[in-house]
Amino acid sequence: MGSIQVLKFITGHPLNRGRPGRALARYVRWQLGSRIAGRDLIEAWVNGSRFLARAGETGITGNIYAGLQEFADMGYLLHALRPEDAFVDVGANVGSYTILAGAAIGARGWAFEPVPATFRRLDDNVRLNRLDGRVRHMNIAIGAAGGSLAFTRDLDTVNHALADGDSRENSLTVEVRTLDEVLAGGSPALVKMDVEGFETAVLQGASRTLARESLHSVIMELNGSGRRYDHDERRIVELMAGHGFSTHTYEPIARRLIDLDGGTLAEGNTLFIRDPQRIREKLRTAPQFEILGRAI
Repeated sequence: MGSIQVLKFITGHPLNRGRPGRALARYVRWQLGSRIAGRDLIEAWVNGSRFLARAGETGITGNIYAGLQEFADMGYLLHALRPEDAFVDVGANVGSYTILAGAAIGARGWAFEPVPATFRRLDDNVRLNRLDGRVRHMNIAIGAAGGSLAFTRDLDTVNHALADGDSRENSLTVEVRTLDEVLAGGSPALVKMDVEGFETAVLQGASRTLARESLHSVIMELNGSGRRYDHDERRIVELMAGHGFSTHTYEPIARRLIDLDGGTLAEGNTLFIRDPQRIREKLRTAPQFEILGRAI
């Protein structure tokens, strides 16, 4: 995002509403401090969790500016996940969702990030939060079958698998495994998936995981990027419906689950939820979390 877009994001974020001065002060503090320091800085986060960040890391600095960068979906994870649950983070980037699930909630799970440089940042955040024994994190891609894939390596949060016939000078080859294989019978309650259009392939290798009764939520970004691979994202909604999932979004402050009636969100993530009535009770009874001086 450019500077103007960042400022609009900051001032319009629900956790910053009514307090634009404080929000902009955090922005200025980070911009100046990170450049003067010229190194990683440790930021305190939700419920005693922490993360490392450096200038230019758009995938995690939004949490400095606004508490929860992806407010609806991160708020949903905090309210829907419990310490006894397991989670999966596919396309973990530097680990925002993994930190929330593993450190802020105390759940165990798996995190997968294919780009080696980004994976090293994920590993740093796992170690910072002492999650090594709780989160199995792997430098691989998740897909429809085992093998290897070419990936971009220099696009920050939008690195992605190259489609057949695509070529890019600064690419790399990464190992691919299926979700069913790497979980080896594990039973997650929640899966977050951010794979820049590669969702269809990931789901093709996750049929056993999707069928598990423990799985009640999948957080998935469907923004049209699937066209890169000739994937029709409407088929994803049909596939998920076949496993009993319906589409929703969430308002964390009101703790209100909103039915999208089979639709998806063009921007941000769509929540695929099984048994919404049961989940509404989980959301209602979840503990409060204080973020930027506000409770959700």
